[in-house]
Amino acid sequence: MSPADNATARAQKGRTPAGLHPGVVEEAEIVLTFDDNRLASLVFGQYDQNLAHLERRLDVTAIANGNRVTVKGTPEASELARRVLEGLYERARQGAPLSPGDVDGAIQESTLQGSLFPAEEPSAPGLTAFDHISTRRRGAVRARNASQNAYIKALKTNELVFAEGPAGTGKTWLAVGYAVSLLEQGQVDRLIISRPAVEAGERLGFLPGDMREKVDPYLRPIYDALYDFMEARHVDRGLQTGMIEIAPLAFMRGRTLTNALVLLDEAQNTTSMQMKMFLTRLGEGSRMIITGDPTQIDLPPGQKSGLVEAVRILHGVEGIARVTFKEQDVVRHDLVRRIVTAYDKAARQEQAPQDQPRGERERRP
Repeated sequence: MSPADNATARAQKGRTPAGLHPGVVEEAEIVLTFDDNRLASLVFGQYDQNLAHLERRLDVTAIANGNRVTVKGTPEASELARRVLEGLYERARQGAPLSPGDVDGAIQESTLQGSLFPAEEPSAPGLTAFDHISTRRRGAVRARNASQNAYIKALKTNELVFAEGPAGTGKTWLAVGYAVSLLEQGQVDRLIISRPAVEAGERLGFLPGDMREKVDPYLRPIYDALYDFMEARHVDRGLQTGMIEIAPLAFMRGRTLTNALVLLDEAQNTTSMQMKMFLTRLGEGSRMIITGDPTQIDLPPGQKSGLVEAVRILHGVEGIARVTFKEQDVVRHDLVRRIVTAYDKAARQEQAPQDQPRGERERRP
């Protein structure tokens, strides 16, 4: 359970401090007044959606009135809500967009800050617990949970990073953002982004057009992430000059990639031979990021995933980091998180009977 979920659970239970009669729950009321009405409205969200999300996550009541918000709940939950709202206001002041996903990130970040800084030693204004990456188009993009924070730190300190986890956890998006930041800082000369061209349970047949038109459908998520972090004209210019190269995995064979950031997405659909080929492309001054979801392998039955094998073989090798995301780390949408959790629960239930000894399975009615 994450720190934010722990805080939520404690808030839901309430708190009965020593000296209170059993059955009596202590409550607190905190009133925050923001000095800028426009920024306050950004913090509250359209139709107060951010406040509603905060209420659901922390089991508090948050009532907005103009530039003022009143928070009611247990002392612990109310204090956490205060830190979250102040953090969101600071982000709004810096021009960062705010959404329910940013509220989730602020909750986890504020929970971590609360554990780092005792009450008698409050943290300095603007001091943050989570790491971030920065690009010209989006500015600072901060981690929204502990797993993303570990991911960003791993990207900054290792030459090769494996990122595994379900859809919606930000694996590919953050990797592209980090790649763009290195390119803009001049730490690498090129971005080389690749995916294996494997259909997700479909047979697409013959695709018309030239080579780029044939492979673009497989690489569209990469383009979407690039356009999030770079101006469209800069992306188009980079593609024309070769500063940005997006190609199917088969095009990597025989190359040595120097002074580049190389990203392999959807790596769970690589074969063992493809993964070894890709890993050995790394040249001087280059970094490599490999992302994938081992639960969504689209290879033919009986074919071993190169990602699963590589993570096992390369465990403990110096200079290589591995970050694993869980279903609770999904930041795309609350519903996506619940969908992933439901599928994982169903998979565990199906696996449980298979894990039992054969004799026990036969004795079951």
